[in-house]
Amino acid sequence: MKFRPTPLLTVVLMVLALVFARLGYWQLERKAEKAELFDRFENAPAMSITEAVAEGQRFARVEGFGRFDGERHVLLDNRMFRGRPGVNVLTPFTIEGGPVVLVNRGWLPLPPDRKTLPDIPTDDSLRTIRGRLNLLRTQGPRLGEADVLVEDAWPQLVTYLDPEPLSEALGRPLPPWLVQLDATDPGGFEGRQWRAAVMEPATHGGYAVQWFALSLAAVIIWITLGVRNAYARNTSAPKPEHKNEP
Repeated sequence: MKFRPTPLLTVVLMVLALVFARLGYWQLERKAEKAELFDRFENAPAMSITEAVAEGQRFARVEGFGRFDGERHVLLDNRMFRGRPGVNVLTPFTIEGGPVVLVNRGWLPLPPDRKTLPDIPTDDSLRTIRGRLNLLRTQGPRLGEADVLVEDAWPQLVTYLDPEPLSEALGRPLPPWLVQLDATDPGGFEGRQWRAAVMEPATHGGYAVQWFALSLAAVIIWITLGVRNAYARNTSAPKPEHKNEP
């Protein structure tokens, strides 16, 4: 009995096996990237906000002295916290003798009709804040049109974060960085459990195992169906007749 996989079956299943294997290796690459990101987060240096912004030290533990702008807030939409929809509140903070940076003060709920924006209590006296430096720009693919911001309508609801339109609306240059306010600071709201990324490295490792398992399954199916096809042909073939000798 010969192993007889059909050409079409071979092409389809081998392509699937290769695609699944490539996706598995991609997840392993993502796992390594996330591991490096989490390591940088855990071992980030401590410095002033001004120094961290100047050096582009993502995840740095930062501290700055200045005051919040209690009149203007940016509300980052579509933020979930414990299964509830809401916004992240970003408020400009002017550092004494330094730049203006947006500070992510945490999460507030939005009403179901989304027509009434939340009240945002803000202490605008001189004070020290602490937190983590992170990118201001929203990462990943985007859907829909860009946000349209105006100078005299605050707070403003946005879907994505971009330094350029935010700077224009505020009338002040913004660095491409924001400060994620420390969870112990009383000037913030809920949801300030900051992390290097949403998905941990181990999750990517789990996805890689699933893709490699699917690749192996495609090969096993190819072998199984090839054996069945060979067996079916063998059993359906006419058997030679044996003549009886006189």
